[in-house]
Amino acid sequence: MSKLLKLAQAGTVESSDILITLAPADAGTGIRVELVSPTIQQYGAHIRNLITKTLVDHGIEDVLVNANDRGALDCTIKARVITALQRAGE
Repeated sequence: MSKLLKLAQAGTVESSDILITLAPADAGTGIRVELVSPTIQQYGAHIRNLITKTLVDHGIEDVLVNANDRGALDCTIKARVITALQRAGE
């Protein structure tokens, strides 16, 4: 299991991007994703699932994620999550 050491973020709030902020969470609290997006009705569940899967694939179990989406593609979302993980000291 990997652990986040500090708060970290990646991305922007520009069009076609997503700002991902990761904050360490207490053990046992799980992965919590707070999402803001103009397309939340259509793609909210997909974005949350993609963020969660990327975190799980990197061994993260406890984290608070704030995601501010502006129409990012899947590859961009994954890249932002991975970059934030690296910055957080995964």
